[in-house]
Amino acid sequence: MPTPEPPRPPNAVTRLAPKFAEITQQVLFGDVWERKELSKRDRSLLTCAVLTALYRPEQLRFHVRLALTNGLTREELAEMMTHVAFYAGWPCAVQALQVMDEALKDST
Repeated sequence: MPTPEPPRPPNAVTRLAPKFAEITQQVLFGDVWERKELSKRDRSLLTCAVLTALYRPEQLRFHVRLALTNGLTREELAEMMTHVAFYAGWPCAVQALQVMDEALKDST
C-alpha cells in the first residue's frame, strides 16, 4: 500500500510563505506525524485535544476531519472535548463541539 502524501497547507499559506508551507508538509506531516512512537490515531487525538484547549477553531476544523481519517470516531472526539472542558474551560469545549459539527457537515 503506497504511503499517502502529507496534507498540504492552505493555499494562502503556500502563496504567502512558501518555506513555511514546505516545512509544514515535510517536517510536521512528513516527519513528526510519521514517527512510530505514537500512532496517527493517537497523534490526532492529542492534536485535537490541544487545539480544543488552546481555542484554535480554524486549525481544529482540519484536524477533526484528519482524526476521522486516522480512525477516531465522532463519539471519541466528543468524549475528548467533554473531558477537556474540565481542564481548559467550558467555552473551549463548546466552541470545539461547534467546530466539530461544522466539520462533519462539510465532510458528508
